[in-house]
Amino acid sequence: MSLRRLPALLTLLFTLAFFGGCVTDDPPGPSRTAMLSQIQGEAAGDYYIGRRYYKVDYKFWGWVRKPGQPWSSAVLIMLNENTKLAPDRELGKIGSDNNYEYKLYGDYSGQKVYEPASNGFYPEFVLKGYEMKSVSPGNIYRDPGATNPERRVIAHPY
Repeated sequence: MSLRRLPALLTLLFTLAFFGGCVTDDPPGPSRTAMLSQIQGEAAGDYYIGRRYYKVDYKFWGWVRKPGQPWSSAVLIMLNENTKLAPDRELGKIGSDNNYEYKLYGDYSGQKVYEPASNGFYPEFVLKGYEMKSVSPGNIYRDPGATNPERRVIAHPY
């Protein structure tokens, strides 16, 4: 091999080594297209769809949207558990349901609750009941690693 080709070969090897180890953090579940189709087919009703978004350093509960609406319309909420405990708190295993999807019964109180770690105010949702929808729903985040509980970045669904 000539020395003239060595830089090109080294560049190619570096590129393959660097990008060869890249993986996406897309949890198992339905494809995005199937998930969007499923969302469009949700029956209207007196409930919400919630996706638990557990972060070690934050106290918000997760993302909530109306049935039939895309995840991009979801809002990050604080959960009022005076009437009903959150699923993970009922089990005594905080965060054990990270990224699970629920049908939530209840409504917004109209109040905003301060969450000190994020220095943000979030709508308060008064939980009255819930049903488990999925323990492995489709990915709703563009950001790889969005559901990592140790990661302090707050990812928004798309």
